[in-house]
Amino acid sequence: MEDKSFFSQMEQSVRESCQIDSQLFEKFDVKRGLRNADGSGVLVGLTKVGDVVGYKKEGDKVIAVPGRLLYRGIEIEDIVAGFQKDKRHGFDETVFLLLTGHLPDKKELKEFSDHLASLRALPDDFTKDMILSMKGKDVLNILARSVLGLYTLDEKPDSIALDNMIKQSLNLIAKFPTIVAYSYQALRHLYKGKTLSIRHPQPGLTTAENFLYLIKGDCNGFSKLEADLLDLLLVLHAEHGGGNNSTFTMRVTSSSETDIYSAITSAIGSLKGPLHGGANVRVLEMMEDMKVNVKNWKDEEEVKAHLLKILNKKANDFSGKIYGIGHAVYTISDPRAAILKAKARDLAIEKGRLDEFELYSLVESLTPEVFRVFKGEKSTKVVCINVDFYSGFVYSMLDISKELYTPLFAIGRVSGWCTHRIEELTFSAKRIIRPAFRNVFGVQEYIPIAERT
Repeated sequence: MEDKSFFSQMEQSVRESCQIDSQLFEKFDVKRGLRNADGSGVLVGLTKVGDVVGYKKEGDKVIAVPGRLLYRGIEIEDIVAGFQKDKRHGFDETVFLLLTGHLPDKKELKEFSDHLASLRALPDDFTKDMILSMKGKDVLNILARSVLGLYTLDEKPDSIALDNMIKQSLNLIAKFPTIVAYSYQALRHLYKGKTLSIRHPQPGLTTAENFLYLIKGDCNGFSKLEADLLDLLLVLHAEHGGGNNSTFTMRVTSSSETDIYSAITSAIGSLKGPLHGGANVRVLEMMEDMKVNVKNWKDEEEVKAHLLKILNKKANDFSGKIYGIGHAVYTISDPRAAILKAKARDLAIEKGRLDEFELYSLVESLTPEVFRVFKGEKSTKVVCINVDFYSGFVYSMLDISKELYTPLFAIGRVSGWCTHRIEELTFSAKRIIRPAFRNVFGVQEYIPIAERT
């Protein structure tokens, strides 16, 4: 039987020993959360993979600018416009660009897509033993253990030779959608009483189409627009600079020259945290609550009043947070959100959910003003929606379960993780990442056990 008094006393001791006065960070000029005092990120590395721009510095001032996202120097808007103009999917092209630094020609893209498709399938024994036989209530946890399991199938799992890292990366990028789809099927069978359906990946389908086929079971079970939206989300999630938490985690673990499977698993663990990868679920839940408690979705004053209630911890989950609003880098705008919003409207029309889309749009437009009122007229902080604001709504229109929202983020982001790992382990100035921490506990004497009270 658990001794509650023992754990209560232990909890108190642990709490006291782990508390650090926030003023000490300023006293010792420690960048808490690797953030400067002005909110900008501390520069800790160099990369050629991606760039996230939300502000510029002029002297000591941080000035907000419209958000920009670049993959290998190319604006995300231009990448998306390019493949959408051709009415084709862009995820494979994006993966190729991130890894190689240049866009593929038609022949290169065909060969690359065919190669990825050839790697999608999982060995039957692996699927049975690692995914179906072992219970799991969280798709990301099943994904993490499955990635570690792939180590055992690799003939050279620990090699960091460039050719081997490329092969490992392509294998993981190709297999992620299959692992996630099978993990979800296992979860819904074990805990929701649904039929277990394990389907073989289809080589003739794109990455987005194949994933929808694996979870829905019919190539006619989704529209072209639905597949287009999922492909777009994978592209928008593929990379976001080296400073986001999961990519930085990937680089930290990779810098020790550990195997790719351990490094990827550490990044998955980071992404699973609700402050990183889980915000779109919270947005969806917030909006579901709003749809119930706001009678007239078109009444700006009623919507404003509800948003103020949220900020005052009197509505939704009483956290005081309007989810999907604000970003560590973007201030005026998140380019991913603007791109996604345009296509989300088309899908809302196709699904007969335009009223909901317009409520989302109204919340987006009203929140900055409501936030200023809440903070006071002197507040100069600029806030904007981020990509999570619309992504959960899009997933719901695709009839994709909430259990898959963050795993889908991982399916896109693994391409960026792998590219950053390769960069971390190939540049000439590589060095294990080891930042410094200052100890502020103080010094105490060792007391023999007989003298302790």
